[in-house]
Amino acid sequence: MDAGCPRLPDTVLFEIFLYLDHADVLSVGLVCQQWRAVARDEFLWKELFYRYYRVSRDVPRHPGAVSWYDEFQRLYDTIPCVEVQALKEHNDQVLHLSFSHSGCLFASCSKDCTVKIWSNELDISLQHSSNMRPYNWSYTQFSQFNSDDSLLLVSGVFVGPHNSSSGEIAVISMENFTLLSRVRNKPYDVFGCWLNETNLISGNLHRIGRITSCSVLWLNNAFQGIESENVNVVKRLFKIQNLNASTIRTVMVADCSRYDSPDLLLDYEEQLAASSTCPVFDLGSDSEEEEAKPKPPPEAAVQELPDAGGVPEEHGLQQLFDDIMEGRVRPAMTETELETKVAELFVRSRTKPPEPNLLPTDSNSKTKYLIFTTGCLTYSPHQIGIKRILPHQMTTAGPVLGEERRSDEFFDSLDHVIDIHGHIIGMGLSPDHRYLYVNSRAWPQDCVISDPMQPPPIAEEIDLHVFDLKTMKEVKRALRAHRAYTPNEECFFIFLDVSRDFVASGAEDRHGYIWDRHYNICLAKLQHDNVVNSVAFSPVEQELLLTASDDTTIKVWRSPRAVRVRQARRPRPRKLLFSWLMNQKS
Repeated sequence: MDAGCPRLPDTVLFEIFLYLDHADVLSVGLVCQQWRAVARDEFLWKELFYRYYRVSRDVPRHPGAVSWYDEFQRLYDTIPCVEVQALKEHNDQVLHLSFSHSGCLFASCSKDCTVKIWSNELDISLQHSSNMRPYNWSYTQFSQFNSDDSLLLVSGVFVGPHNSSSGEIAVISMENFTLLSRVRNKPYDVFGCWLNETNLISGNLHRIGRITSCSVLWLNNAFQGIESENVNVVKRLFKIQNLNASTIRTVMVADCSRYDSPDLLLDYEEQLAASSTCPVFDLGSDSEEEEAKPKPPPEAAVQELPDAGGVPEEHGLQQLFDDIMEGRVRPAMTETELETKVAELFVRSRTKPPEPNLLPTDSNSKTKYLIFTTGCLTYSPHQIGIKRILPHQMTTAGPVLGEERRSDEFFDSLDHVIDIHGHIIGMGLSPDHRYLYVNSRAWPQDCVISDPMQPPPIAEEIDLHVFDLKTMKEVKRALRAHRAYTPNEECFFIFLDVSRDFVASGAEDRHGYIWDRHYNICLAKLQHDNVVNSVAFSPVEQELLLTASDDTTIKVWRSPRAVRVRQARRPRPRKLLFSWLMNQKS
């Protein structure tokens, strides 16, 4: 330490640092010879961290952090909040973004009915654009790369006969950008998703009554040009009854194989147990004591469905009809109530029981979860359904209509249901698939739904819930900051994305938002000129984030640290240096 620089008391240093902004705090080292001593002062930085970020003091330090100073610097220096590029090749609203698993490419979908594929190099550039209007599409709405990045699934809205709209999924080869196959998808907001490298999931909807329907989820081979009597290209996965005008939407697949070795544990007690047994930043644990620890009750109700497959409900259905005919049903049911009651009684006697032992016990399990939005009270999606996909179900080989089943097993039951008590407008998985993040707009607390076609009003505030898919419990409190304004009937999907340390979401308030997953705090607001529909982290570089908006632009955001590194790598213009030397000589 420089002898000419007197040692300031810690209290004075703390008061000075407390009122400095981030940039000043991190640049003090350039002018103050006491910086090394200050950087080692854990008490100082801990106090500064809790006060500056307004984090509750019962929240421990991030399990991967070495010191509080490093944490303060991480949350300042590694957030992708600096706009470095704006991509304006779309000429209508940009609805969705998705990265390839390698991070080298990303795709964008838009109301201009194109899917564009971009190269993620030093400066992002457009590599290919596919126009889907020749296939009678209205617009593209969602895309996803398969696990080896050789194929791209693109979902869109298809215009059928008499201007009726449905959905369709297209599969595009990344080798030469040719269209390999097209699969009908109904309703269109099922979106579709990959199950493995060559098989994708689509949906279909069959109306049974005015407010009762049946959703069928299909497994499709991406290469449907194959024609063989011995090879199936499509197979029915599940057939699920829908009540009160609800339907299955927004399907996604979670892989259970990494649940015991997640990137980040969100339960603080579980973090402590993991860190006490292993100093390495591998936070997985199979401790039974850990699972038995009491946790605060979740705000969202999580239900495990009872086994109703063996209950003889046929007598109940006949009894209901007899009671109606003889006038014993009081008060008289409306047509809607009668349809729902009949459907409930019918489905109990015609449903295959749920699979036992939903929670995976083998860390090497090849089991996957099919996750989707659904409901039971009204048409707006207010529940999350979970159905286990077993290894033998992950191929189109076998009977065309799926597993052989008894004649009375007409429907498949859900293995788990999570009740959100609000309109779900977005879902996303953490990179390790351990946690499910859900955007929702809450209903009034004590609302009663008497008409399924008139759902309750929804809040402007968006709640971001977090569920642990290993325990099927909600963890942490819901995140808030972003807002939405459209009513129920106009409500649309706001896509979110999750990286190792951060979660980001769009919003209708013309901003994208970034939160820290561990501390549950909002770190940045990213400005657009209109609704932000989608966000996407690079899977290999969480300091790179993309946002897509109704203002027709895709914005590229990098962290302050990444910007400094990129600027240092850029070669200095030799012409300017030569001009400066010539001026010095003259």
